[in-house]
Amino acid sequence: MAQPRPKHAWMRETYQKSLAKMPERKVAHKTLSDIAPEPLYTPEDLKDSDYAEKLGYPGEYPYTRGVYGSMYRSRLWTMRMFAGFGTAEQTNERFKKLLEAGQSGLSTAFDLPTLMGYDSDHPLSKGEVGKCGVAVSSLADMEILFGGINLEDVTTSMTINSPANAIWAMYLAAAKKKGYDWNKLGGTIQNDILKEFIAQKEFIFPPEPSTQLVIDTFEWGPRNVPKWNFISVSGYHIREAGSTAVQELAFTLADGFEYVEWALKRGLDIDEFAPRISFFFNAHNDFFEEICKFRAARRIWAKEMRHRYGAKNPQSWMLRTHAQTAGVSLTAQQPLINISRVAIQALAAVLGGTNSLHTDAHDEALALPTEESAKIALRTQQIIAYESGVTHTADPLGGSYYVEWLTDQMEAQAMQIIEEIRRMGGVVRAIDEGYFLREIADASYRYQQEVERGERIIVGVNAFQDEGLNVPIQLIDPAVEKVQNQRLAQVRAQRDPIAVQMALEGLRQAAKEGRNTMPHFVECALAYCTLGEMMDELRAVYGVYEEPVLV
Repeated sequence: MAQPRPKHAWMRETYQKSLAKMPERKVAHKTLSDIAPEPLYTPEDLKDSDYAEKLGYPGEYPYTRGVYGSMYRSRLWTMRMFAGFGTAEQTNERFKKLLEAGQSGLSTAFDLPTLMGYDSDHPLSKGEVGKCGVAVSSLADMEILFGGINLEDVTTSMTINSPANAIWAMYLAAAKKKGYDWNKLGGTIQNDILKEFIAQKEFIFPPEPSTQLVIDTFEWGPRNVPKWNFISVSGYHIREAGSTAVQELAFTLADGFEYVEWALKRGLDIDEFAPRISFFFNAHNDFFEEICKFRAARRIWAKEMRHRYGAKNPQSWMLRTHAQTAGVSLTAQQPLINISRVAIQALAAVLGGTNSLHTDAHDEALALPTEESAKIALRTQQIIAYESGVTHTADPLGGSYYVEWLTDQMEAQAMQIIEEIRRMGGVVRAIDEGYFLREIADASYRYQQEVERGERIIVGVNAFQDEGLNVPIQLIDPAVEKVQNQRLAQVRAQRDPIAVQMALEGLRQAAKEGRNTMPHFVECALAYCTLGEMMDELRAVYGVYEEPVLV
């Protein structure tokens, strides 16, 4: 068999001659993580690569090619569209319509007061009730939110962090009152407080007690709700805040390792809690970089869990992830072209081997999605699943010289960052020192400068500008706040005040004494204690965190 010329010979004899006639375009020939690909990749670029060590087979260590052997030939990713707005009744109606349209899992967005641990009638909640998600102040709201939906037949994801223990307790209490078996319930509570300090900033308590609350779910969850993922370690919001793909990968996995270390300090068995840790990544515009990010994430997690932390169960080595297309990439200019962006991002997530996927609606740069735009976003996933042919074989881009080189590059660069964080003393220490804030701010600034200089083209923003078409947007009726507060007043009037007082006292004492708080959150939920009341008990014990000013 004839041997190909060395790549450097092709570069000299063919590529350079081509450039003499057609110079390279004046754009940034580099990924969003500032990795500069060469014009061509060949076997030379992988000559030192060990197939078994780097790739292996799907469903086998190191899981680069996917966590399940048959991948999408057996089971498609879960199509889990994010929904939540207004009252519990309105979101319940949207849930049912999405399920009728073929969605296979529920994903719940909460409004800002709920995310910050305030009841809807708190003075700080005024004007925000139901705006960016559904308002949930007590078990009564949760019962309506999931009314008429068999919780044993669907998996439910809830995007909530600082008050995650309380919201999860309300969901479980609602299921218990309906007679559902907790052993059969499946779903995910985001519950990733570290990324709140890093990026999204919806924190309540200081980092240390906040992390202890997360570890309470690690300890309590596997023994009481064994099919539930009690955390979704989230890089999504880190990326939305302006990080690069490599930073998203590194910061997210560093958070995951931090939780593992805190759980081990608690004395927990790694093979009891690790199989229920899940992840959540962004699917952004740089097609190949996003594919390689998912592949590198699985490999890093598998290696570290097996060799650094000593996990013995292969389930503990598997990184299972949800993905969502990049909301920050959507443009208010020409919003209909966001449909194309979302399709490319979703395809990257699927080729990267995601286990669950949410596709953004084209109008989300303007407002919450309408019912029609949400359905188009779901149909985008269904076209990929049933018409594109990418589900026929696992990891169809595996073996591509470029894909394998880029996966290796992302793994190496992410591990450098992870080791830097470890040298600083871990994620909590790095938060205190402002490390993440500075790194994300610098990356975001560099990207914006490239856009403004025209080195990166954003269609409709700095090139190919057009008036575009007006699209209908969904606005939240201010009457939602009145409806919500009336229900809250009714709950307070009808509940047993002694049961409320006893449940809240139990929660406060557990927090003071460092005992697991989850059983007490469930008791509070069943007594119809409000979210704000539960969080106020913890505010009194832990205090409220104020982010330091960096100079």
